[in-house]
Amino acid sequence: MPLLDYRLPEFDAALAALPATPAAGRAASDEPFWRAVHALYRQSDTLVNLENGFWGAMAEPVKAMFRYWTDRVNFDTTVLIRDHWADMQEAVRAEVAGAMGCGVDEIALTRNATESLLALIGGYNRLAPGDTVLYSDLDYPCGRNAMEWLRERRGVVPVRLSIPEPATRENVLDTYAAALRAHPRTRLVLVSHVCFATGLVMPVRDIAAMAEAAGAGVIVDAAHSWGMLDFEVPALHAPFAAFNLHKWIGAPLGCGALYIRRGSVAAIDTHLGDRTWPADDVRSRIHTGSPNFAAWLTLPAALQVHRRLGAHAKEARLRALRNAWVEPARALPGVQVLTPDDPSMVAGITGFRLHGKTSKADNDAVVAALRERFGVFTVARPGPDAGSVVRVTPAIFTHFSAAERLVEGLSVLAREG
Repeated sequence: MPLLDYRLPEFDAALAALPATPAAGRAASDEPFWRAVHALYRQSDTLVNLENGFWGAMAEPVKAMFRYWTDRVNFDTTVLIRDHWADMQEAVRAEVAGAMGCGVDEIALTRNATESLLALIGGYNRLAPGDTVLYSDLDYPCGRNAMEWLRERRGVVPVRLSIPEPATRENVLDTYAAALRAHPRTRLVLVSHVCFATGLVMPVRDIAAMAEAAGAGVIVDAAHSWGMLDFEVPALHAPFAAFNLHKWIGAPLGCGALYIRRGSVAAIDTHLGDRTWPADDVRSRIHTGSPNFAAWLTLPAALQVHRRLGAHAKEARLRALRNAWVEPARALPGVQVLTPDDPSMVAGITGFRLHGKTSKADNDAVVAALRERFGVFTVARPGPDAGSVVRVTPAIFTHFSAAERLVEGLSVLAREG
């Protein structure tokens, strides 16, 4: 029996007990289904947790599988890993690629999206001195820093775009189109699929097409999107992307992936001269060393739960949880919601500001007030040029009552100014 075919009775029983995944039209509102999903997760009720964007909790059956692999790895230690890791890793890689809808030769497993992103930006070699690289204020800080660092590494000119507030599909695309016209030597564009701070879903496919038509490579930061949105990786129409699997796929911490579209691998340098793999192998573009073996071996179980719940159902539910607080919050004077209501530009995450509260200290104070006075846990995030924000991130096991509690707190804080 292949090593990864280990069956855990409690895992199989938990999935078998779930009701059928609801069809697309009623996925967000099938409460019996979502109560059953909620029962898969053990969560503290000390606070109403609306900060689920840092990483995603594992479902109980996935935790059980993680415990099994942790015990197995520590029981057999190097006897298991020295003899079998190459085959086991390839089997896991094939599972991830299949779930992403891409070829196994197009991905490498990593420890997180940040590791993937930095390998892609730092390794991109289609740049000459004087070329332009574009990024925006909505990109993750380490990605912005790496794009600026390319000035030293490659002699390029980094250009930072400010995404309009309020954002629309049209003004976002106009911003990129204008930048590409103004900087005809643009050779690399970084774009976040889902902004880590505001939650804005960028029209990545159109941006990528525009950038590639102008002769630029495109790196997509998909840290927050796969598992929260229902899509396959080729649909991004970008040659390079970085993913987390421990956020919205629900894998253990320490699981990520790097994607390089077939035919594009030569544009990324081997990682610090790596010779572990052939020069045309995507795995030579990132060298992780020894990962958390048990975490990676749990990936097939996490993907099985993800598929059983249904990507379309997860996306619909998370958007409904977002709408449950955003719609009443928009009516509150002094509350600025930082994503539009265009379904193509929102998912589960959305940031907000109270009027005039743009500094980190301001937003830290809002977070503290929501926590201490109303029992709601959120987080302040930096980034947008217009100012810091408070990020609200439900999970698929979040109850709608959490949105009600948040709105109650916002109503009071907005009145107080």
